[in-house]
Amino acid sequence: MSDEHLESLILCLATHVLLQKMKKQLYIILFILFGREAFVYAQEAQVTPGEMDRIYHEVKTPYKFGLVMVPPSNDKKMDCPTVFRKGKKWYMTYLTFDGRGYETWLASSDNLLHWTPQGKLMSFSGEETWDANQKAGYNALQDITWAGTYTLNPFKGKYWMSYFGGDAAGYEAGDLSIGLAYTKGEPWVAHEWERLERPLFTAKDKDVRWWENRKLFKSTIMEDKKRLTGHRFVMYYNANGDSLSNNVKTRWFERIGMAVSDDMIHWKRYLEEPVVHHPVGITGDAVIQQIGETYVLFYFGAFWQDRKGAFNRFAASKDLVHWTDWEGENLIAPSESYDALYAHKSFVLKHEGIVYHFYCAVNKNEQRGIAVATSKDLGKSTLHFIAPPESP
Repeated sequence: MSDEHLESLILCLATHVLLQKMKKQLYIILFILFGREAFVYAQEAQVTPGEMDRIYHEVKTPYKFGLVMVPPSNDKKMDCPTVFRKGKKWYMTYLTFDGRGYETWLASSDNLLHWTPQGKLMSFSGEETWDANQKAGYNALQDITWAGTYTLNPFKGKYWMSYFGGDAAGYEAGDLSIGLAYTKGEPWVAHEWERLERPLFTAKDKDVRWWENRKLFKSTIMEDKKRLTGHRFVMYYNANGDSLSNNVKTRWFERIGMAVSDDMIHWKRYLEEPVVHHPVGITGDAVIQQIGETYVLFYFGAFWQDRKGAFNRFAASKDLVHWTDWEGENLIAPSESYDALYAHKSFVLKHEGIVYHFYCAVNKNEQRGIAVATSKDLGKSTLHFIAPPESP
């Protein structure tokens, strides 16, 4: 190697080292001046197209087993499965709707395919409360490790569940806000959970963002063990709203945003903008899994510009804030008689080498139950919706 080439190589190496030191100093300055949020933006790491493709092939479930939970009558609907494990047994929290509003229920299973209802976790209130007629709950602080334990973790001696609630009767009627429920008991045993007296977030808060100033919906809470956000707990939630005048095309569509906490009781909104959203239609119901060093956010979309109906998709992130959206095929979409109208609202897990994708299945009679698709052909469910009501 010539002296000239050697000098050039040394200069390049020295420049690289200097730039790395300057980048580190920049992170420190941003953290001191603007806090953790600016620091997170500065250290943004992209998920590559190759990794997104690998995630898709890891989580895809081409075999629809079919319905695993159906309502006992046509005046009830089932929705929003959340699956967790205790010992060798599996449990599912899910919602029921009977015309009055949402209640939260518990079911159990030995094999993830056959489920038995166990009872209610959050029921309608007899007294006047802010959540008297709507209590749609979602387990918090679960082990999110892909192919992990899927157990629920307590904090300060309690198990936790976020939920959206409201006092108006009807399908997602009136003001809907995000609340927090907890129990000192066993979450795998059906019993009524206690609830904080007031909601954590409402659409009328002084610091409400433009995209959430109408109704707040599903939330999911995870522990940020690496403190990527600078806080111990992170909530993803979807809401709708719009502050722009004459914006009919995108008004009231749902988007996913973030909130953070260090004690599970006191929460604050994180960032001004939603973190996962699309120009038209719904982006909602986030569920997080961690595959290696990458976080995968499963969500459902509906009524998009380029896709009809409702369907399940995913995005991925290295830092819990910047999400790369999957641009390929849907993970779940309508294809069977039992999910011909909508196939949406994910809960995805991997157990003993098989991926299970639970979702809400809605047929053209608007009957609504819980179905599952898998990565391996496990046969077909013999469960069906009961006969639909006769047309008048």
